[in-house]
Amino acid sequence: MRIIVILAFLGIFASLGSAWFYLMRDKGRTNRTVNALTVRIGLSIALFLFVLFAHSMGWIESTGLVFR
Repeated sequence: MRIIVILAFLGIFASLGSAWFYLMRDKGRTNRTVNALTVRIGLSIALFLFVLFAHSMGWIESTGLVFR
Protein backbone atom coordinates (compact mmCIF):
# COMPACT_ATOMS: atom_id res chain seq x y z
CA MET A 1 0.00 0.00 0.00
CA ARG A 2 2.77 2.41 0.83
CA ILE A 3 4.38 1.91 -2.55
CA ILE A 4 1.11 2.64 -4.37
CA VAL A 5 0.52 5.81 -2.35
CA ILE A 6 4.13 6.96 -2.80
CA LEU A 7 3.92 6.37 -6.57
CA ALA A 8 0.66 8.31 -6.70
CA PHE A 9 2.23 11.23 -4.82
CA LEU A 10 5.22 11.18 -7.15
CA GLY A 11 2.84 11.31 -10.12
CA ILE A 12 0.99 14.23 -8.57
CA PHE A 13 4.21 16.15 -7.94
CA ALA A 14 5.51 15.34 -11.44
CA SER A 15 2.31 16.68 -12.97
CA LEU A 16 2.54 19.80 -10.83
CA GLY A 17 6.16 20.28 -11.88
CA SER A 18 5.33 19.87 -15.55
CA ALA A 19 2.51 22.40 -15.21
CA TRP A 20 4.96 24.89 -13.71
CA PHE A 21 7.44 24.18 -16.50
CA TYR A 22 4.80 24.68 -19.20
CA LEU A 23 3.59 27.87 -17.50
CA MET A 24 7.10 29.33 -17.53
CA ARG A 25 7.95 28.16 -21.04
CA ASP A 26 4.69 28.76 -22.95
CA LYS A 27 3.68 32.01 -21.20
CA GLY A 28 0.00 30.98 -21.44
CA ARG A 29 -0.08 30.52 -25.21
CA THR A 30 -1.00 26.80 -25.10
CA ASN A 31 -3.24 24.57 -23.02
CA ARG A 32 -0.44 22.34 -21.78
CA THR A 33 -0.50 23.95 -18.32
CA VAL A 34 -4.23 23.37 -17.99
CA ASN A 35 -3.87 19.78 -19.17
CA ALA A 36 -1.10 19.07 -16.64
CA LEU A 37 -3.15 20.58 -13.81
CA THR A 38 -6.17 18.53 -14.92
CA VAL A 39 -4.06 15.38 -14.71
CA ARG A 40 -2.91 16.41 -11.22
CA ILE A 41 -6.49 16.91 -10.04
CA GLY A 42 -7.50 13.56 -11.53
CA LEU A 43 -4.61 11.79 -9.80
CA SER A 44 -5.45 13.46 -6.48
CA ILE A 45 -9.10 12.41 -6.69
CA ALA A 46 -8.13 8.88 -7.73
CA LEU A 47 -5.72 8.60 -4.79
CA PHE A 48 -8.38 9.83 -2.37
CA LEU A 49 -10.96 7.36 -3.71
CA PHE A 50 -8.40 4.55 -3.61
CA VAL A 51 -7.60 5.24 0.04
CA LEU A 52 -11.31 5.23 0.88
CA PHE A 53 -11.78 1.97 -1.02
CA ALA A 54 -8.75 0.36 0.62
CA HIS A 55 -10.03 1.37 4.05
CA SER A 56 -13.50 -0.03 3.36
CA MET A 57 -11.98 -3.33 2.12
CA GLY A 58 -9.85 -3.60 5.27
CA TRP A 59 -6.54 -3.37 3.41
CA ILE A 60 -5.52 -0.39 5.56
CA GLU A 61 -6.59 0.65 9.02
CA SER A 62 -6.97 4.11 10.44
CA THR A 63 -4.58 4.96 13.23
CA GLY A 64 -5.64 8.52 13.83
CA LEU A 65 -6.16 10.42 17.03
CA VAL A 66 -8.59 9.08 19.56
CA PHE A 67 -11.01 11.74 20.80
CA ARG A 68 -12.59 11.19 24.20
